Amino acid sequence: MKPGDGRPQLADLAERAGVSLATVDRVINRRKGVKERTRRHVLEIAQDIGFLSAEDSHRYGAERPLNIVVLLPSGTNPYLKILGERVKERIARSSLNDPFLRCFFIDSFNAAALATALRENAAWADGIAFFAIEHPQVREAAAELGAGGTRLATIVSDLGHVPGVEHVGLDNRAVGRTAGLLIGRFARTEAGSVALVAGSRHYRAHSEREAGFLSILDEMFAHLKVVGMREGHDDAAENYRHTLALLDQVPDLVGIYNVGGSSGGITRALRERGRESVVFVGHGLTPDTRRALLEGTMDAVFDLDPNDLIDRAIACLSGQVARSRPMKLDVYFRENLP
Repeated sequence: MKPGDGRPQLADLAERAGVSLATVDRVINRRKGVKERTRRHVLEIAQDIGFLSAEDSHRYGAERPLNIVVLLPSGTNPYLKILGERVKERIARSSLNDPFLRCFFIDSFNAAALATALRENAAWADGIAFFAIEHPQVREAAAELGAGGTRLATIVSDLGHVPGVEHVGLDNRAVGRTAGLLIGRFARTEAGSVALVAGSRHYRAHSEREAGFLSILDEMFAHLKVVGMREGHDDAAENYRHTLALLDQVPDLVGIYNVGGSSGGITRALRERGRESVVFVGHGLTPDTRRALLEGTMDAVFDLDPNDLIDRAIACLSGQVARSRPMKLDVYFRENLP
């Protein structure tokens, strides 16, 4: 609507309804922070003065869709980039009564930055889905917001037992055991070393996968020696340097499990050193891991479908599921790539 064309403006609606321009803006844009009685009053006046048609007024009068924010770690992790793209695709094709979605990438592995982002986005959001860092600052922020009525769901990596916070993701201990089983079976050696590369133990998902991996090696493959965990912060360059160091320092290396993301750095090091025979299992079906499977540098990729993850997170925040069960793990080899 343009001023001077004879049609009522937001300011006219605010004056007639006896509320502030900010309140009218919240009602028309279906944002939180307006009492239901005030919202309906503004919509009635909007129809009376011709700001909204009867049809539009009816649509706006329906229950306000939830405002949902998705917080993801920034960095070079290709899977998280794909996840962000899928959220933005949903935003682009959303209709009036779909949840309002926003997606932000924040400083990876920075607990203070995540706690700040949670508090700042709670001013707009009814619900927040976030990739959790297990840290007291994050737990405190989550408990505070949950007590204040903001719905929270961790995705991929959990926060532990914080009241009111649901989790959407895999059974990560079982995932780690599956990785250990594959490497133990594929290595086919009477002795040797295997290594783990993680984003960070501050991600509960990564520490649980590590625990599962170690438990099955101790149980079924005691002949394989586990060398110390390397933390690559889901950064391709760091993972590349860690892998080169492993190849130099551990001559009997027979397997690598990348507990986190950015497997491209590891495959690059294996190719450069001609060590494609090292059994390599990682996470996230992305263009780089697909290529590595086809080339034979990777043996298996664990994947959590991004669309299913987003759907489950929204359903959880919308109250459509009472409690989220662990999601299905997809395991891809060269021969069953979709």
